[in-house]
Amino acid sequence: MTDSRVLAIDFGGTKIAIATAAVGSPDGRPEATLRLRTLGESGAMQAVRRTFEAARTLLTGPAAVGVSTFGVLRDGRVRLAPNVPGWDGMALPALLRAEFGDAPVAIDNDVNAGAAAELHWGALRGVDVGLYINLGTGLAAALVVGGRVVPGAHGAAGEIGYLRDNDTDPGFADGHAPLEDIVSGVALSRRGAALLGRPVTAAELFELRTEPGVARLLDETIETLSRTIANLCVVVDPERVVLAGGMMGAAEHIIPRVAAALRRSVPFPPALAKARFADDAPLVGAMALAQDSAPAGAAPARRPDR
Repeated sequence: MTDSRVLAIDFGGTKIAIATAAVGSPDGRPEATLRLRTLGESGAMQAVRRTFEAARTLLTGPAAVGVSTFGVLRDGRVRLAPNVPGWDGMALPALLRAEFGDAPVAIDNDVNAGAAAELHWGALRGVDVGLYINLGTGLAAALVVGGRVVPGAHGAAGEIGYLRDNDTDPGFADGHAPLEDIVSGVALSRRGAALLGRPVTAAELFELRTEPGVARLLDETIETLSRTIANLCVVVDPERVVLAGGMMGAAEHIIPRVAAALRRSVPFPPALAKARFADDAPLVGAMALAQDSAPAGAAPARRPDR
C-alpha cells in the first residue's frame, strides 16, 4: 500500500540525511529526519545499504522518492564524484529503483537540488531565469530557465569549478578544478593554512580578516568570485542570483562585493539574494524533487511497525 508521504535522501561526502513529509507539504518542512555518517573510507555500497535500512525505519511504501547526491548524473551513473571510493561510476538510479520498486524516484546533484528547494519555497520562487551559486566546500552553480533547473547535455551544467581564470591555470584534463582551487571553502582553508602556518577554516579566516596577509587572500578570492558571477550574468541575463552554501556565513563581506561587480559589469544587473535554505538545502531540494514526482491521490499515511 502506497503511503501519502514522500521520502527525501541527501547523499553527502561526509553525512547522509533522510527525511519524510506529507504529499503536498506547503513548505518542504520534514515530519521526521535521520542523519548518518557516510563513512566514505569504507566505500560506496555500505553507505547506500545503511541508508536504505535507515529509510525503512521511517517509511515503507513512499508515494515518491527524491534523492540528492554529490557528483553529476550521466547515463544512469554518478560521475565527477571521487571523494567516496566506488561512488564515481556507481549506478545509483538503478539501486534506487531496485529498493523502492514502483514508487517514482527523482534524482539530481546536490547543487541542482538546492536550487530546486529555492524554486519551490525560497529565494527563486516565481523566477523564470535565475542563477543559484553554491559557495561551500566546493564551488558550483545551477542554471534556472523557464522556472526549471537546466541539467545540460551531459548533466553537468553549472560545474563552474572547472572554469579557468587565466591561460596558466591547469584544466579538467590535468585533474584540476581550477576555479574551485581558488574560490571554495576547501581552497580558502588550504591557502589560509599555508599563509598562517597552522590549520584554519574558511570561517576563521573571515574572523582574521584584519591581518594583512589574510585580508589580501580574502580580497583576491572575493574579487575572483565576483568577476565570475558577473561574467555568468552577462551570458545568461538572469532575473535573480541567489548565493548559498557554508561560505554565506560571511555574507556581509561577500554580497556587497558581488553586487558592486554586477552593477559595474552587467548591462541589466539582476537582483541579488541570499538563499533561504542554508544548512539542509540539498535535503530540502530532494524533498522538492519527491513532491514533484508524487502521484495524486496517495493513500492515508502509515508508519512502519516498531
